[in-house]
Amino acid sequence: MDKILEGLVSSSHPLPLKRVIVRKVVESAEHWLDEEQCEAMFDLTTRLILEGQDPFQRQVGHQVLEAYARYHRPEFESFFNKTFVLGLLQQGYHSLDRKDVAILDYIHNGLKLIMSCPSVLDLFSLLQVEVLRMVCERPEPQLCARLSDLLTDFVQCIPKGKLSITFCQQLVRTIGHFQCVSTQEKELREYVSQVTKVSNLLQNIWKAEPSTLLPSLQEVFASISSTDTSFEPSVALASLVQHIPLQMITVLIRSLTTDPNVKDASMTQALCRMIDWLSWPLAQHVDTWVIALLKGLAAVQKFTILIDVTLLKIELVFNRLWFPLVRPGALAVLSHMLLSFQHSPEAFHLIIPYIVNLVHSFKSDGLPSSTAFLVQLTELIHCMMYHYSGFPDLYEPILEAIKDFPKPSEEKIKLILNQSAWTSQSNSLASCLSRLSGKSETGKTGLINLGNTCYMNSIIQALFMATDFRRQVLSLNLNGCNSLMKKLQHLFAFLAHTQREAYAPRVFFEASRPPWFTPRSQQDCSEYLRFLLDRLHEEEKILKVQSSHKPSESLGCNETSLQEIANKAAVLTESPCTSDGEKTLIEKMFGGKLRTHICCLNCRSTSQKVEAFTDLSLAFCPSSSIENMSFQDPASSPNTPDGGLMQADIPGPSEEPGVYNPAKAAFVCDSAMNERMLGSPSDEFCCTENTCVPSESSRILVNKDVPQKPGGGSTPSVTDLLNYFLAPEILTGDNQYYCENCASLQNAEKTMQITEEPEYLILTLLRFSYDQKYHVRRKILDNVSLPLVLELPVKRTTSFSSLSESWSIDVDFTDISENLAKKLKPSGTEETCCSRLVPYLLSSVVVHSGISSESGHYYSYARNITGTESSYQMCHQSETLALASSQSHLLGRNSPGAVIEQDLENKEMSKEWFLFNDSRVTFTSFQSVQKITSRFPKDTAYVLLYKKQNSTNSLSGNSSTSGLWVNGDPPLQKELMDAITKDNKLYLQEQELNARARALQAASASCSFRPNGFDDNDPPGSCGPTGGGGGGGFNTVGRLVF
Repeated sequence: MDKILEGLVSSSHPLPLKRVIVRKVVESAEHWLDEEQCEAMFDLTTRLILEGQDPFQRQVGHQVLEAYARYHRPEFESFFNKTFVLGLLQQGYHSLDRKDVAILDYIHNGLKLIMSCPSVLDLFSLLQVEVLRMVCERPEPQLCARLSDLLTDFVQCIPKGKLSITFCQQLVRTIGHFQCVSTQEKELREYVSQVTKVSNLLQNIWKAEPSTLLPSLQEVFASISSTDTSFEPSVALASLVQHIPLQMITVLIRSLTTDPNVKDASMTQALCRMIDWLSWPLAQHVDTWVIALLKGLAAVQKFTILIDVTLLKIELVFNRLWFPLVRPGALAVLSHMLLSFQHSPEAFHLIIPYIVNLVHSFKSDGLPSSTAFLVQLTELIHCMMYHYSGFPDLYEPILEAIKDFPKPSEEKIKLILNQSAWTSQSNSLASCLSRLSGKSETGKTGLINLGNTCYMNSIIQALFMATDFRRQVLSLNLNGCNSLMKKLQHLFAFLAHTQREAYAPRVFFEASRPPWFTPRSQQDCSEYLRFLLDRLHEEEKILKVQSSHKPSESLGCNETSLQEIANKAAVLTESPCTSDGEKTLIEKMFGGKLRTHICCLNCRSTSQKVEAFTDLSLAFCPSSSIENMSFQDPASSPNTPDGGLMQADIPGPSEEPGVYNPAKAAFVCDSAMNERMLGSPSDEFCCTENTCVPSESSRILVNKDVPQKPGGGSTPSVTDLLNYFLAPEILTGDNQYYCENCASLQNAEKTMQITEEPEYLILTLLRFSYDQKYHVRRKILDNVSLPLVLELPVKRTTSFSSLSESWSIDVDFTDISENLAKKLKPSGTEETCCSRLVPYLLSSVVVHSGISSESGHYYSYARNITGTESSYQMCHQSETLALASSQSHLLGRNSPGAVIEQDLENKEMSKEWFLFNDSRVTFTSFQSVQKITSRFPKDTAYVLLYKKQNSTNSLSGNSSTSGLWVNGDPPLQKELMDAITKDNKLYLQEQELNARARALQAASASCSFRPNGFDDNDPPGSCGPTGGGGGGGFNTVGRLVF
């Protein structure tokens, strides 16, 4: 029969005829044949299967072999023995190579035919050895896929015990050698299918024998971390990722990132190749593992690897967004890489050239999946442009391309950026190392105490949180300038963009420290603030004169040039500025005007003077007069006999920065207050004519409904102190007024009115009084209620003859002891008044902790407030306050301020308070601000910043919608951005070195314990545990201050 079959398949008869005859041959298999005939038939069919010249011959071979093996099983079992199979696997078949897939297919079919025969067990044992040998020879994907098919059907052929681990490791290496040179879709699909079969085999082995999983993964890492340039592991290894249980992710990543035997170069290679796996079309969870490894490296502070890999692979990841199959994973990895790379815009800028084309392409196809993808992509882009807002030329085309997609809120952007940073706690793996010393969860940066410099740190943080002022400072073009404003801009930029937990402001401290301030000793923060604003103001005036005299030259800012034109600047200030364009930045943001009226009680003539101020110093009301205070009560500034002119801090143009020491003004506070009380006339003596009291509002603003303390005393509010400051004062005794009309000293009434309100109102509470008996400065520890909303009475005037023509704004502080009457001259101007209440919101509070101005500690509470709060909301609040006030007066209730503040505290804007305590920045609440003195009696509010609420923000010269100020803050100058980028990279390198040093110490020290990670010492440069406590038992562990 074998001769007939052989002649048939090689004949030239028609194919249908051949098929009929083959069918007859198959049917004849049922008949008995001797062993020799069966062997001849098996040999012929084997030759047809393995060496058939066409598919028909191979098909005939399979059909006949299967039929004869079924009916003549013992004979086939004798033919298909160990020797025969071993020969096929090791030597091939005649001209057929042993690595030909046809041999494996033949063996696979043969095993199926003798599955029920006893001899199959011998074949299984043989194949367990042979398949391991074959895998070690690195078979091609096709052969390996056929081998996987065989082993999937016959798991008995898989090596057992220790050999199973070796087999899996070798199979992983084999996958690492897979390559597909074809670019045709058909070949690519076939290649992916082959790889999938092999990876599925490994998955089955891992499930059956879990002990093989970890060695297999170690082999995967060994392959992808190899630095051998002659070998590039295949992307096909990505097919294994989907089979690794996600429950192992934390353990595996921590093991990899903390293994001291894994070198940085190997880890970099491994991470780069894992990112390359994003190209594998059917792999799942690759993005999850890549992100986990990125987080793991951040957790152990290996920032050099992260930086190198991000810059090397960011463009490749972005390019994968074009391919639908891998787009979700690529977007996840891209998002994490960009959002975590926060120290420099370099990574984001690498992909900027490709964004617009990608967006336009996906917008044009109109598919729902494309739209959903673009929404996610645009959110990512907005976050990056918010974080790096200094490149309008790069961002404007992108903003135009994505304008139709929703923009995330600023709060959401901040949250995303804060959670994604390498130094963020949320970016660490669940059970990885302890939290890094990066920015706090607030996203704000602290200031390192350089040795009793908390007075400067608290003021700088308050100014930084004054949003409009910060934006104006950052927007200044000060290239090539070495002015104090340039240093402040540098400091603000670092506070906004550094990755450090706290920044050391050494350069700014040396430049801004008043000459009379002793280094490393505690100072008055209010005094420092006045000096700082005065320096910035005077410096800008000098620069304006310089630029006007040298328009063709670049703006020079060295000290010699400033000194040369100082006299010219002094002359310039003799005529006050009337337009905003002529004002300095300090005048625009903090400058207001105060008008002083003095009415002679003898002849009723009046004198007035208008002066500029940058802050108001509010004295405390005498305790006996709070409840009975009215507009007739003597009330004025306690600083000097000259009244409120010293409180309104008015730096004169002729004043040298080092001449005036404002601290001296507070020394006479107590004595001046006593003098005023002793010299005050009776209520009947006060003039009540309009000529004497130009301001009716002073009568109304005095609040008698102050909330009462349980003990019968009252807690004054800032409003009370402001009313006391603006209330009329009777000048008698040694403080009499020289009336030119009477040509003698006369009793007079002095009133003060604010005629022009500042954008930011600075209020200093005069807590340090001079004790004449003991000749020391004492602190007034009275609690003061801080209203969230403050309404400032402003009396605008329209004069027929300008006040500035009659009076000089100059105030010479060197002659503050002169009688006020010598400075005030009669004015014949006719004017009309327009009084209104200007609403302000509390922006920041500087707190002094301690009992003396020479000791203690400063820290500040602050929040972001812009000038774009809803005017409707503020009007509504004002009306509510007015209504509540009238009802309270009629019904005898307490002050309505608590009602309004309670309403505001429930609103979103009252929740975003921060506590700045040198290096530490934490979240807090307005309730904590209000209760600080009641909780810690030595901690009292000292300097307050209030932000005026405008219906429109007239000071922001740039709009966020224009694309120039993407995140609300202006774009930084390139010089600044480069400095920040360089320092951020340096910081990451420092963190990495520290982490490695700690790892070495941990390895060398077997026993080391540090409870809860707290430092045993004071913070660097701290004012120390006795700084503000002075005893009294308030220096507890939970204390906010020390």
